[in-house]
Amino acid sequence: MSPKHFFAPDLIAEIEIPKQGILSRTLYNDDQVKLVLFGFSEGQELSAHTAPMPASIYFLKGEGSLTLGDEQMPVRAGSFAHMTPNLRHAIVAQTPLVMLLAMMKGAVQ
Repeated sequence: MSPKHFFAPDLIAEIEIPKQGILSRTLYNDDQVKLVLFGFSEGQELSAHTAPMPASIYFLKGEGSLTLGDEQMPVRAGSFAHMTPNLRHAIVAQTPLVMLLAMMKGAVQ
């Protein structure tokens, strides 16, 4: 049985930014949604890929660039993006970066 709620009082405190690399931590996962927190060290890249479900990214700390399809845009703390299924996307951290990824699994047909 899934919990009735999930609460994190301070998302940035839930993950450490590694000295080198990318660290991910699943915060919540049920049949409908999966929440994953990522910590990127400076210069790290999540190469272009797609996902079969809608997803949203909320940038909590740092600066970087986000590629959505053929468009590249700068991101910083407070930036938000929503992606449709199968949209090619990539992330490059220009400074230490923390982001929250929400995957809407219940929307997959």
